[in-house]
This record gives sequence, structure tokens and C-alpha cells, in this order.
Amino acid sequence: MNPFEMVVIIVAIVMIAGVLKTRGASSHRRDRDPQNEIENLRLREEVKELKERLHVLERIATDRENSLSREIDELRDR
Repeated sequence: MNPFEMVVIIVAIVMIAGVLKTRGASSHRRDRDPQNEIENLRLREEVKELKERLHVLERIATDRENSLSREIDELRDR
């Protein structure tokens, strides 16, 4: 066996090992962890609340009637 063939075989072995390692790691990610699911739901709720706040702030910023103080007072009352 010449050195070129040996290098090709070593590279092939390393590549196959890398593919198998990646495949094994991805199968572990597929298992749903209940703790992660709870965290995902909490974060989704938080994002929803932040989007609602952003919507209110955008409405206040683009309001042409100069009712900024009224909107701020309404937000404080919440």
C-alpha cells in the first residue's frame, strides 16, 4: 500500500466517524425534554406579551392626536 492510498483511507475513516458522531448527536436532540418544553412555553408567552407592549408603544408613537399623556396614564393603571 502506497502512502497516497493510506492517506485516502485515513481521511475516509475520519469522515465516516464524523458523520456517525453527528448522527448520534442529532438523535439525542430529538428526545423531547419536558423541562425544555416548559421553558419554550414560558418564552412564547413572554414574547407574546412583549409583542403586545410593542404594539401599544407603536400606536402611542404614531398617534397624531397628541394624546400621549392619556395613553401613558392608561398604561400605568394596568
